[in-house]
Amino acid sequence: MTPSLSRRPGGGPPAGKPGRKLGPIADGVGAAHRAWLEPLRHRFLASGLTISELSCRSGWAKSKISELLRGTGRYPRWEITYGLLDVLDVPSWPMRRLWMAAALEAEKKPDWIDGCIQNRPPPPGRSTVSTGPAVPPLEHQAFTELNRSAYLAYARLFLGEDEAREVVAETFDVLWFRWDEALASSDVVPFAWSVLRRSVMARARHVDGCPELARTAFDTVALSVISTPEARFAQIEESMTLFKAISRLPAHQLDVMVLTYLRGMGHAAVADVLGVPIASVHTADRYARKTLTAALLLQQRHGHDPEPQNHPGEIPE
Repeated sequence: MTPSLSRRPGGGPPAGKPGRKLGPIADGVGAAHRAWLEPLRHRFLASGLTISELSCRSGWAKSKISELLRGTGRYPRWEITYGLLDVLDVPSWPMRRLWMAAALEAEKKPDWIDGCIQNRPPPPGRSTVSTGPAVPPLEHQAFTELNRSAYLAYARLFLGEDEAREVVAETFDVLWFRWDEALASSDVVPFAWSVLRRSVMARARHVDGCPELARTAFDTVALSVISTPEARFAQIEESMTLFKAISRLPAHQLDVMVLTYLRGMGHAAVADVLGVPIASVHTADRYARKTLTAALLLQQRHGHDPEPQNHPGEIPE
């Protein structure tokens, strides 16, 4: 592993250094741009370097570096982005893919993107721009293969197919980018899940601050076995009420419920994907079902739903 810049040679936190404090990320920065900007800022802050020192080591002006780290001004060119990666010991290959996705999000033309990433001689005193592929650590490759299908299943509940695939690919790139940080955490699995969840929720449509699951109401097992239009409309209304209630659950309970009942995973598998004890999954399931049962009973009392039926795919009593 590349030595981390987040520690001084003798151990302990990075030494405090004078310098202007880095401002927050600007409003309006897109989700794909933020996906690589946030961990890059974290790496810079953990390094203990100042913007002046980063400028001296990379060869780029302080104003350009400050703009890049805050997401202000125009979308940054690859040359300056790579210059900071070189100084901060960040893997360039996953960052290159993240940078390209965010450039498309920023409506940069393919010709502009290609021109930025071509292997051209750098200006005097600046880092050589590398575009060659690299291989992630074996542990990262194994983790990716183990969790890709579950991550896709989760993302598809909130996003369209193409966007779900993009988010999952982005998650594994960010994880590669932050792999040494993930290994230094208490557990890689919940660390990785937090990266995925944040990316999904950043793109999911929200209603009253809660992620929307309404599209899932039209793709349930219950609907597939109902033949009459009247029964289908009634089931859709009941399903939408249920999914609206699920979306209002606390984050951990929501994740447990959608993986268990909307994706058909057993509690042991859910615990493995989330990186939590199986007892935590049991508890979240129990409390969530109490909340959802109360919401459905309230709907049945005040709405016009037919008597509840034991449709396949329902959350069990």
